[in-house]
Amino acid sequence: MSNSRVRLGRLGESVAVQELTRRGHRVVSRNWRCRIGEVDIVACYGERWTFFEVRTRRGRDFGVPEESLTGTKIERMVDVACMYLAEHGENVHEVDWGIGLVAVEMDRAGRLLRVDVYENILP
Repeated sequence: MSNSRVRLGRLGESVAVQELTRRGHRVVSRNWRCRIGEVDIVACYGERWTFFEVRTRRGRDFGVPEESLTGTKIERMVDVACMYLAEHGENVHEVDWGIGLVAVEMDRAGRLLRVDVYENILP
């Protein structure tokens, strides 16, 4: 991955953390990894755990951020979330949890155009 893409991703994650915090979420972890994958942000809102993927785009040459999240990635996020909960002493069947998306869009100059939070993207 190129340095500019890494920087854009980190910037998007920082914007996402700020927005989630502004909305009352407590960010518990960032970039949590295990053997099967990674989750960008783990956050709690009250008793609900949400495992957020952050998608950041500069311009729309490759579509909007929401379009880049595949079903395969969502399935992997579910697996990672279950592993996270298990490793942190939570029973996946007794905890309120979900998978979320934070879409960050910037213009070519790097100015923030929008940030949208989707709390639960599971069907």
